[in-house]
Amino acid sequence: MVWTGTWVAERLGVELIGDEELPDLLGLALRRNPKRAHLLVSGVLGKHVPQRPSVVYGAGLDLGRRVRALLGDGEAARAVVLGYAETATALGHAVADGLALAPYLHSTRRPVPGVARAGGFEESHSHATSHLLLPEDPGLLAGDGPLVLVDDEFSTGNTVLNTIRDLHANHPRERYVVVALVDMRSAADVGRLDAFAEEIGARVDLIARAAGTVRLPEGVLEKGRALVAEHETAPEPKPAAPAPGAVRAELDWPRGLPDGGRHGFTPEHRERLEAALPSLAGRVGAALGAPRAAGTPGAPETSGTGAGAGTASGSGSGTGITAGSGTGITAGSGTGMATGTGTGTGTGAATGAGTAARRVLVLGFEELMYAPLRLGTALEEAGHDVRYSTTTRSPVLAVDDPGYAIRTRLVFPAHDDPADGPGERYAYNVVGGGFDAVVLVVDSAADTPALHAPDGLLARLAEHVPHVVLAVIPSYVPGAAPHAPGTTGTARAVENCGAAGTAAGTATEVPDATEAPERSSMLPEPLRGPAFSSYAPEEVGWLLQDLSDVALEAPTEEREEAVQSGGAHYAESLPVEYQPSERYQELFHAALAGSAARIARAVGTVTETVLAERAGTPVLVSLARAGTPVGVLMRRWAQARHGLDLPHYAVSIVRGRGIDANALRWLAAHHDPADVVFVDGWTGKGAITRELAEAIREFEEFDGFDPDIAVLADPGFCVRTYGTREDFLIPSACLNSTVSGLVSRTVLRSDLVGPDDFHGAKFYRELAGSDVSGVFLDAVAARFDEVAATVETDVKELLNADRAPTWEGWAAVERISEEYGIHDVNLVKPGVGETTRVLLRRVPWKILAKRGAGADLAHVRLLAEQRGVPVEEVDDLPYSCVGLIHPKYTRGATGADGKAVASQ
Repeated sequence: MVWTGTWVAERLGVELIGDEELPDLLGLALRRNPKRAHLLVSGVLGKHVPQRPSVVYGAGLDLGRRVRALLGDGEAARAVVLGYAETATALGHAVADGLALAPYLHSTRRPVPGVARAGGFEESHSHATSHLLLPEDPGLLAGDGPLVLVDDEFSTGNTVLNTIRDLHANHPRERYVVVALVDMRSAADVGRLDAFAEEIGARVDLIARAAGTVRLPEGVLEKGRALVAEHETAPEPKPAAPAPGAVRAELDWPRGLPDGGRHGFTPEHRERLEAALPSLAGRVGAALGAPRAAGTPGAPETSGTGAGAGTASGSGSGTGITAGSGTGITAGSGTGMATGTGTGTGTGAATGAGTAARRVLVLGFEELMYAPLRLGTALEEAGHDVRYSTTTRSPVLAVDDPGYAIRTRLVFPAHDDPADGPGERYAYNVVGGGFDAVVLVVDSAADTPALHAPDGLLARLAEHVPHVVLAVIPSYVPGAAPHAPGTTGTARAVENCGAAGTAAGTATEVPDATEAPERSSMLPEPLRGPAFSSYAPEEVGWLLQDLSDVALEAPTEEREEAVQSGGAHYAESLPVEYQPSERYQELFHAALAGSAARIARAVGTVTETVLAERAGTPVLVSLARAGTPVGVLMRRWAQARHGLDLPHYAVSIVRGRGIDANALRWLAAHHDPADVVFVDGWTGKGAITRELAEAIREFEEFDGFDPDIAVLADPGFCVRTYGTREDFLIPSACLNSTVSGLVSRTVLRSDLVGPDDFHGAKFYRELAGSDVSGVFLDAVAARFDEVAATVETDVKELLNADRAPTWEGWAAVERISEEYGIHDVNLVKPGVGETTRVLLRRVPWKILAKRGAGADLAHVRLLAEQRGVPVEEVDDLPYSCVGLIHPKYTRGATGADGKAVASQ
């Protein structure tokens, strides 16, 4: 029999060294991952490779029994078992079953509203790195008994160290036991666990079924990437002949029984599940076409109500099985789900569609692994030929070769409304497995229209497998989860924070302020619309924390006084959102109509330049918030002109404080830093350009990121990737949040943003009626086809031109600063965009306008008129305009004469 690691080993020179059992336990595959190209694929985990449920469950039971023998019954009864999402949730549960005396909890990547976090940690090599701990019982992890940590492989020890470090800081223990199917640490990593245990003063034991290591030759990461690039465009398996639709089996899941270990699973829960398994398996067995006799466990009775006629998305009639509620679900001969309700009389067992399935795959759903595994063991005990595996978030290359662990893959959209937004999900080695039937087990949170859609998982399975059964388990949500500390709203005083602090440092009461959310050391998934921002979820993921419930706004004059006195930083508070007058809104729409084609041309030019000069698939990272509309437009151009679906995120960068380091860490964990392209709207004098470059240089861990920024307009000659170097009106600069997805400027304040947090921002849902974010995007995107030919010419010229930054803008700003007696370049804001910001957010002194600038400055002139700020015409200005912030600010100093004028 060919080892399923042969294909990778021969091409990359990878060697598996260790116990004789290792080749039977592990195969090899390849994946796109900036840190580790190869993937160890377990043959007994039941994740990527279908395996007999008894084999999968037995492997965990055996490890659990070894842990119990190591600890003894007394300590085992005081222990808690913790498994890792997503691959080891069922393995950890099986270990807990083998231990028999301890409760079980597994980490999760799915947050649950109202359920407080008990901690979190990072898994640095994983596809999705951040883990949450959400026990229903907040005291579950608070004891001092042994903590048993279970993962499928122990490769570097980083994940375990991160977990222990996080939990030990709050609840120290004397003993930890690490459990894995395979211990694959290198010689350098072996001693780290012992040293760490000595450091924290605890005992750490390790139990593994087999041990070894992977020997990697020089340059294996680059070779792996090349192999993936060469083979990843291979077509998916072709669908077989049209298959029947799915039969739905509503399981009589015991009331109040958790669907897994995400919120905790006790020995009492285990007993209840064991008692219910025969009935659950009987109901699924009936759906597979192997009905039991009436009156036997699991045989659904049809007296009163039962199966009835329904509608199908294909031709042919269908039969169904009844649930406890009496709803019949029918199956048609098409590829879609068919539903219907009906009534009938008589008693007897409901029959499944067709003859009994010979070879069955029980397919779990991402973290939901244990319930389908136990269902599989029960079906196996009932006489079915069963294999078990689960879907996954992890993208892995499929190669149809006997010497490769991942032979086939099905790709389908996520169907559980994940917190990190939509994306692809995968089912491996299902096609070609010779299965007559698939029993897909999901929880009710994942039983969504996306699951039943024409491109959803059910339809994809039905393309390749003759019989599909959908088994839905009620999602368990704790009824009364305790609140985490610091999550309830309280009023408090804020001193010298810019939200209210004065030059003298007096404290000012901020009404309705709330404490910052509880922080943990993990990095959460990006925020997405519509929960955060009015952009569609696929348009952008915000690497920010939501501070919408925190009072951060303060009057412009108070903020300016605090900032200029040194009492606060501008990023510690927010200005009151500018509400445009009817006249100003008319100016915005007129400006958009007049400049949409010009902006579309700049969007196309900068996007095509990026695509031409980046070897990989670009990952757009816009600097929130001015860069975000530009990033969305660049993404739309790449999709419209090239069919590319570029990832796009928004991160915070703060002048004088640097870029959000945690956001960069998240990006490095999820993407190749070399693929990241930073995006902004325009350049002024280049302060942010320099800030980003300095931040990248400062942190060695950020090696690989290119600090060059791609912008629509570069009038300051600060960057080499741009759409134009003209200083013209970009309508998204005319407004604040209402043209940027209703998101505020970003916030960085020590009492709200800890060392392990993303920077913050607010989502102004209450301004939805004034939101023109979509109007702006659609107006520009509608002109893409019109400017395509011109863009092609522009890009050819740019790629052959000398685009090196000359920093002409910075020199002009220094000259203006001295000429006007300001002596501070930070108070000189060049360009249309920056001047607009001065008028909307700061205390302006005067505006310098290039003589003859015309319509591009209509909104600037209106804002200046409303705030009583003089506009001075200048002949030798390298920008269309320059905004000067009042250099000697005192209350009421708006305008050159020091008299404030209220906005009209």
